[in-house]
Amino acid sequence: MFDAIVVGGGPTGLMLASELRLHDVRVVVLEKLAEPTPESRGQGLHARSVEIMDQRGLLERFTAISKKFQVGGLFGGVMKEWPERLDTGHPYGLATPQPDTERILDARARELGAEIRRGAEVVGLSQDGDGVTVELADGTTLRARYLAACDGGRSTVRKLLGVGFPGEPATVETLLGVMEATADPESIAAAVAEVHKTQLRFGLAPLGDGTWRVVVPADGVAEDRATPATLDDFKQRLRAFAGTDFGVHSPRWLSRFGDATRQAERYRVGRVFLAGDAAHVHPPTGGQGLNLGVQDAFNLGWKLAAAVDGWAPDGLLDTYEAERHPVGARVLRNTRAQMTLLGAEPGPTALRELFSKLMDFEEVNRYVTGMITAVDVRYDLGEGHELLGRRLRDLTLKRGRLYELTHAGRGLLLDRSGLLSVEGWADRVDHVVDAGEELDVPAVLMRPDGHVVWVGEEQEELTARLTEWFGGARG
Repeated sequence: MFDAIVVGGGPTGLMLASELRLHDVRVVVLEKLAEPTPESRGQGLHARSVEIMDQRGLLERFTAISKKFQVGGLFGGVMKEWPERLDTGHPYGLATPQPDTERILDARARELGAEIRRGAEVVGLSQDGDGVTVELADGTTLRARYLAACDGGRSTVRKLLGVGFPGEPATVETLLGVMEATADPESIAAAVAEVHKTQLRFGLAPLGDGTWRVVVPADGVAEDRATPATLDDFKQRLRAFAGTDFGVHSPRWLSRFGDATRQAERYRVGRVFLAGDAAHVHPPTGGQGLNLGVQDAFNLGWKLAAAVDGWAPDGLLDTYEAERHPVGARVLRNTRAQMTLLGAEPGPTALRELFSKLMDFEEVNRYVTGMITAVDVRYDLGEGHELLGRRLRDLTLKRGRLYELTHAGRGLLLDRSGLLSVEGWADRVDHVVDAGEELDVPAVLMRPDGHVVWVGEEQEELTARLTEWFGGARG
């Protein structure tokens, strides 16, 4: 009997497993693939995900193998300078191929004691008032108190639950792969620049090991989405757009993706939760998919752990869907808008030119960049201080940095006065009397995911919020 089963061993599932293990939740990750895939659809971490890795002490592992980038907007092919005054202590993204992200998160989950089973395919599921039972393809069964489905856009768990996945089907499709090329880099760069004048869904980017990441529009939408892409498909489409196939050969991996946008009607069914692509699919424009899934896991992990440990207040698990469903819906909307801007027809071209001019306004650039990087996410926690519902950026304190205090995944009371108390909640919430010069409020109460749930100075108000978010006092 496990406390939690996580179905899917991608970035979302591995991040969730790590978050659960921070609180000693007995968790097993079931991954259908027998070996990690070299396929890299996700190409990096945006600023909010960078913050998350720092909050859990993982950032140095990523920066050691990644290059930082600063591109403002990054919206529908429109790129600008990084905006000033973006509310983050980490004003950059990290270019990290998805296999590297998975490798780091896999190692982290194992270090914390998560059990990870590969070649474990879920084919059946049932639940009752005490737990969830899954049946595997080999005929064995497992049982846990809760289950989280992080098994991708074609989620088996979502289908077994019968959760609707409404949205819009794909209207265009794009080929994506990694392969070698015989053409010289200068010729490739010149051809790509020429094609980009009319088609932004096209590119060959060097990966530094003699291979190229190739992106090219497909010839229509495949009737069967499971149909694998072939090297001949790439050659034909490269010739159609550039007049040459650049001598591409020896593919490492080939894939295709469409612009379908779909979102699960529900993120929770009893003791089962949906996260990552199992809850939402959308075009990869803006590079938000992997990040959105990791952020789902960061929101869900501590809440699920609280339920396992017995201190979750009534309704806490329901806040996962209440908070993350609107965030997912917003990503679906902005990726639809970006796909329109990427169009090669005169209308989208004119719209892109107009949008580019609007992005020259600092406020517009900051708004769009905040949206794409998710640093502007604010959960609806009702009326109150402007910080309420927002995550707190990494502040400089007298004793160091704020995020250095969050590695254990606990709540945190940041108190300038030292007159407040978390007595009764000290097993779940740390009390730090140190605010430095950057925080201009008396005190803030932060959840384990860094979002602020109270701002003030009155103990009675604080006690109410502690009870609301961290359950009843103990001891």
